[in-house]
Amino acid sequence: MSIRLLLSGVLVAHGIAHLVGFVSSWRLMTLAELPYRTTILAGRVDLGDAGIRVVGVLWLVAGVAFVAGAWAVLADATWWQTIVTFAFGASLVLCLAGWPDARLGLLANAIVLGLALLAIRWGQLVRA
Repeated sequence: MSIRLLLSGVLVAHGIAHLVGFVSSWRLMTLAELPYRTTILAGRVDLGDAGIRVVGVLWLVAGVAFVAGAWAVLADATWWQTIVTFAFGASLVLCLAGWPDARLGLLANAIVLGLALLAIRWGQLVRA
């Protein structure tokens, strides 16, 4: 398996995982592992219903960016690094804000970063 396929697969999986943040904050689905909350930063900041919906949209945007990044990697697009960097940064901020519920996302972000750096280092993807 090439690093390109592995990175694309991880990006799609991480993008899909971001949907949990969206559906939970919009109460589209009840998840026992992730109950509805209006707080971020381990309960220190209460955003209210409207605020947590905004955060939910940010989860969705980051998820879409990961999937778009996967497509860009597969297509060998010159802009793949830009979108993956955006998705990674947005995800990192959201995972930190959603701590401790989003702690596994930090591990996924580390894997994304590592694979992206390997792909660049090994020259298997074009450089932006």
